[in-house]
Amino acid sequence: MRHQRALIATLTATVTALALAACGSSDDDAASGAGSGLGLVEDGTLTVATEGTYRPFTFHDASGELVGYDVEVAEAVAEELGLEIEFAETQWDAIFAGLDAGRFDTIANQVSINPEREEQYVFSQPYTVSRGVVVVPEGDTSVSSFADLDGLTAAQSLTSNWRTLAEESGATVEPVEGWAQAVALLEQGRVQATINDSLTVLDYLKENPDAPIQVAAETEETSESAFVVTPEREALAEAITGALETLAADGTLTELSEKYFGDDVTQ
Repeated sequence: MRHQRALIATLTATVTALALAACGSSDDDAASGAGSGLGLVEDGTLTVATEGTYRPFTFHDASGELVGYDVEVAEAVAEELGLEIEFAETQWDAIFAGLDAGRFDTIANQVSINPEREEQYVFSQPYTVSRGVVVVPEGDTSVSSFADLDGLTAAQSLTSNWRTLAEESGATVEPVEGWAQAVALLEQGRVQATINDSLTVLDYLKENPDAPIQVAAETEETSESAFVVTPEREALAEAITGALETLAADGTLTELSEKYFGDDVTQ
């Protein structure tokens, strides 16, 4: 009888030890997964929506490869989190619907943070900061503020918020289809100014360093762009923020900024 009780006690202790070991292994694996980001996405792959047609943020180079500032930032974030990455090229008009439907985990496409979007989604820490800027012919000293646009002609897209700012500043608007046409008119001397996003101007000056234009003024208000997720994926947004903080601290974000814009656009 004593022998049976001893045997039962031994077996019980063995089973308990195995159970504890299994639990410990599971906990360790879970901790490892959380630390690497594996518990945040399916199959260890971060699926990122982007347009692929929005230079210099997301576009195809001469070889057809998807490249761009947002693309490389997303790749760096995935690497920091220990995840594979897959891009889902999507038209802008359908990109949020795809996010809502769960077709991808997040969006990297210069999604600006605004109150309307914050009511529906969760954002990571911003990785791009931009301002509105007044661009004038090189050497022009008559414009140093938005108020100085009063009475001048500014080339603006009629569907852009920059058109509203130009009109509020007193400028007469010359309608154009976009930045390319606006800067062409400016360089030809057919308009005196144009207002656009600072990132657009930086990209143009990097590709055309001898362009006879200059930035005369900029807005105090900034526009910040970040990764965006649906509310139930808040943990993913927090993980992306942690990765971005590391990439900012080690200089990666600044390096990517200077590669595409010739300046640091992260702050």
